[in-house]
Amino acid sequence: MNRKYLGFLIDSVILIFSFYFFIWLKFHTVFPGWLTYKTSFYFYGICFFLSLFTGKNKVVEKTTIREVISVIALSSLVILAFFAIIGRYLYPFIEFRFVLIFATFLATGLEILIGVVFISYQKLKERSYYREQDETEKTLEKSVSLEELAREKEFQTAQPEEIRRLHSIISAETNQATYDFISRFFFYSLSETLITSTTTVFNLLNQSRDSYRIVINLKRINDMQYINKFFEGVNSKLANEGLFIDWVETYGLRRKRILSKYSGGINQLVYAIDFMFHRVFPKLPVVKKLYFFITKGSNRVLSKAETYGRLYSCGFEFMEEQLIGDHLFFVFRKVKEPIFDLHPSYGPIIKLKRIGKNGKIIGVYKLRTMHAYSEYLQGYVYEQNSLQEGGKFKDDFRITALGRIFRKLWIDELPMLINLARGDLKIVGVRPLSRHYFELYTKELQEKRVKQKPGLIPPFYADMPKTLDEIMASELKYLEAHERSPFLTDIRYFFKAFYNILFKRARSN
Repeated sequence: MNRKYLGFLIDSVILIFSFYFFIWLKFHTVFPGWLTYKTSFYFYGICFFLSLFTGKNKVVEKTTIREVISVIALSSLVILAFFAIIGRYLYPFIEFRFVLIFATFLATGLEILIGVVFISYQKLKERSYYREQDETEKTLEKSVSLEELAREKEFQTAQPEEIRRLHSIISAETNQATYDFISRFFFYSLSETLITSTTTVFNLLNQSRDSYRIVINLKRINDMQYINKFFEGVNSKLANEGLFIDWVETYGLRRKRILSKYSGGINQLVYAIDFMFHRVFPKLPVVKKLYFFITKGSNRVLSKAETYGRLYSCGFEFMEEQLIGDHLFFVFRKVKEPIFDLHPSYGPIIKLKRIGKNGKIIGVYKLRTMHAYSEYLQGYVYEQNSLQEGGKFKDDFRITALGRIFRKLWIDELPMLINLARGDLKIVGVRPLSRHYFELYTKELQEKRVKQKPGLIPPFYADMPKTLDEIMASELKYLEAHERSPFLTDIRYFFKAFYNILFKRARSN
């Protein structure tokens, strides 16, 4: 039987047994009437629903006793709190309050006991398996061709025992497909390769060597509480140009997994609750600290843009990615030291660093339309997709679905009125650009740009250019005209842009 279904069956039996055990203690019978059956149905349904909400149904995926106890204890605390509240006010829970609370305690104890026994058995079985593997490997001929695995001369000198050990470690923690992907990047001696399976930076920094050429982590970053600290720790352990390999379950893959796991409409409900709890709550200032206190950052929903943006901010550069099953594996290369950004844009209103007058960096306020940490991916998106018509990045995966609506209606630019009031921007002027986008412009245009304030309404809406060269030509024409006649130029461009927006439906993606 599938382990998940077995866990569901065991949990169901424990809940039903615990409920009727305390019914027997209180009423000295397990058949006191229809109200008991009705309450038992409520008890089981509430426990099942809250277990899904708190992630207890994933306890079968845990690999340590500590993880099992943490998941079950957290779920039980939520269930107990729920019964404690409704047991004071709602009928028939008032009459069965004693049964509900103590049944939950009993079920928790039995679940933890079975979980501990199961994990202990798995550990013993795993150790026995590796002992058998070691004995078998001593009598087998070399089953792995060094020529097939090697990509560089140093790796060709590795011993067969090292390769088989590496294969056993990675395959046991993940699968063969993952090993096949990772093994392509063993360019260096295995002594310079660190393989770990951890979510804490402590385990990484506690390694004996000061520097490695490759760091491979087999735990998904969704379960890391301090993701940037972990990436910064990897950076400190890697030599220049060293490789970092890890994986993430993106929110798109997570949605696909949840919707395919459940049916009958419950999948949409479970996904909505999961999205709200693991995606929205970590971003709300009011409940953010409470969320991380409860979950320790485990099972967080992350987008590809946020994941890669964090890596770029921590000094890495993209090399390769591959979808294996429902997981996105990535390979990044260390190219510099981390930025250590203490104030990343994470909330609904963001402050973007843009180049203003005299080259001064100004903070331009906007409503969030992109995933967190997207500002670090401009170079990556440009290299991958280049620009589309209108000068924006083509197929920009950083933009959220809600963000596309905001952009179409210009809702995202409303907070820029703050910059207008502060004097950072004027009404008509060139668009405030990021450092990366600014460096795509010619030297002549860069020099003319920094002599004036950027504006809310750029010349783009007056001329409607389609390519980057046309955009630069449009801005250069505006700037030269503004130098000769500032007031009349802004008036002319304002009304021309107004006409194009109102009657020609001019839009910027």
